[in-house]
Amino acid sequence: MRGMALTVSRPRTVEEFLARAGDFLARHEAEHNLLFGIASTIRQSPEIYGEPPRFAVVSDEQGTVKAATLQTPPFNVVLSMSEDEAATDALADALRDDPLPGALGPKDVAARFSERWAGAGRTAALDVAERIFRLDRLIPPMRPARGRWRIAEERDRTTIARWLVAFREEADPESPPMDDPDGTAGRWIAQVGRIVYLWEDDDEVVSMVGAGGETPNGIRIGPVYTPPERRGNGYASSLTAAASQDQLDRGRRFVFLFTDLSNPTSNKIYQAIGYEPVIDVDMYRFADA
Repeated sequence: MRGMALTVSRPRTVEEFLARAGDFLARHEAEHNLLFGIASTIRQSPEIYGEPPRFAVVSDEQGTVKAATLQTPPFNVVLSMSEDEAATDALADALRDDPLPGALGPKDVAARFSERWAGAGRTAALDVAERIFRLDRLIPPMRPARGRWRIAEERDRTTIARWLVAFREEADPESPPMDDPDGTAGRWIAQVGRIVYLWEDDDEVVSMVGAGGETPNGIRIGPVYTPPERRGNGYASSLTAAASQDQLDRGRRFVFLFTDLSNPTSNKIYQAIGYEPVIDVDMYRFADA
């Protein structure tokens, strides 16, 4: 597809996608940590996706990448940064026939892409406003929670599977249900694609934090989940701090996470342990008009 001196290519594999767009994405690694993380998962465990991933890269006449995106159906398309509005428009036009449930990307890019992609006959509504944070040096919690952390084991499988479902239902109730939470829990316990950290208080597991989605120099924290009846005790904050430090100790230069801007408490907690804001990202939900 050509127009306004821009070309939109559709790589067929994650290797081709990264060969074309990897350097562009790496220039803003924190902003693109989700794109890198999903690409890493596709490379490590392609079997977990029911349909082949979809990729797109926008380049100018000199071959300079201006924007990139990927989607793992049936989930939202994930958009890169782009300072070129024409590149965002070209991307929306190229993906117009793709069945997209929504889009996630930097605030201005996501808004422009969603408005243009929806066009006549479809709607695009802002669903969640988020912020990406980056950490390179941990500040220990001022009031550590009671208990201790450990890495998940096979005996935790049922609990993790149950909490994964609860987290998905609470964080994004309109997203597709998990196909196999028990299988996902098993893979993560085996440290395939993600490590699960647990917090114990009086020998009871009370909180869970995941770390996965590798980037060239870092990794993303998530999900973070504490059952409602156990919240307010600092478990998630202490466990996130422990997981983040463990990843730094393993050689990561950075640790990333996403926060929901409608939850000022969590944003404050993460900044208190050293996470610094990078960029705001918005999630849009698409529907037929």
